[in-house]
Amino acid sequence: MVGTRGVPAHYGGFETCIEEVGARLADRGHDVVVYCRRASEDDDDDRLATHRGMRLVHLPAMRSRTLETLSHTGASVAHLVRHPTDVALVFNAANAPYLPLLRARRIPVATHVDGLEWKRAKWGETGQNYYRRAEALAVRFSDALIADAVGIQDYYTERFGVETSLITYGAPVVEGGGDPLRLAEVGLEPGGYHLVVARFEPENHVDVIVEGYSASRARKPLVVVGSAPYSDAYTQRVRSLADDRVTFLGGVWDQDLLDQLYAGSHTYLHGHSVGGTNPSLLRAIGASAAVTAFDVSFNREVLESAGAYWRTADDVRAVVEGTEDDPAGTALRGVLAADRAKLYDWDLVADGYEELCQRLALLRATAGARS
Repeated sequence: MVGTRGVPAHYGGFETCIEEVGARLADRGHDVVVYCRRASEDDDDDRLATHRGMRLVHLPAMRSRTLETLSHTGASVAHLVRHPTDVALVFNAANAPYLPLLRARRIPVATHVDGLEWKRAKWGETGQNYYRRAEALAVRFSDALIADAVGIQDYYTERFGVETSLITYGAPVVEGGGDPLRLAEVGLEPGGYHLVVARFEPENHVDVIVEGYSASRARKPLVVVGSAPYSDAYTQRVRSLADDRVTFLGGVWDQDLLDQLYAGSHTYLHGHSVGGTNPSLLRAIGASAAVTAFDVSFNREVLESAGAYWRTADDVRAVVEGTEDDPAGTALRGVLAADRAKLYDWDLVADGYEELCQRLALLRATAGARS
């Protein structure tokens, strides 16, 4: 498994997917190797040789927004071609320039293409052009493509005329409506706040949420979890739109606390728009949170009738006020969300990866026999 920060998972959907799927495949008797991005010589994770049955390879990366992923994947692929495996799972189409090396080494590869990265404002024109070209390379040099949402499948069919394997993520189940003791650690109580969990990036619409909330007559505070390591200007914009009812918690790396924040929220506002099936949204529905979401196909695919939808700050104002005016209806949407979460099961996700890897490994064995 190549192309991410690795495990233990502390950041992002790819890392969570690798941890949950990799651990299950290891439990089933497969030899799973995960390439991990070295954080620092003092990080305890960097000294782990194994994690939940997976073997870990730690390699460095350049500390740069544009080069961090590519530099680490380059080092990982250089190691991988010297230590070939039956199948390589490459996460993120941005890593596609390295795929010809795996093809030359006759290592079957499935590329998880993620969302529509070229739509992310942070990359600018050069970065967006790079991602478009990387998508084409992924199509050309992958033995299989993985999409986590029907909308991503449709994009690759329409743009490239190729099929993708639909394998979503799992929704972890959190029961109990929020632990009062854990929530008290950050000055909150169950059902007493609206919640946002997102990196501060334009396509996640944190500014729209904060602006709409601040214009509302909401009585419950808005709690914002997240940060933007490469975007001070956007962070300043978000904060400038907030009134004194908005609390910024920054990054919350304690997963139990984060789960309790989801479970204890009156509503969860989800602004992601370009990333396919989003793990934050799945965590929210797994915690029975009542979700209001940016109106885009990826979010509707997950929520269907369990969600309420918005696009503008005025829409946010209206839906926030509506949820407080109708607590019974809001609670019902939380129940419907929990029902939707049952469709996103990590065991079933692992089944999909196992089947795909076995199919690709057979290709390798067949090619080896022919040669």
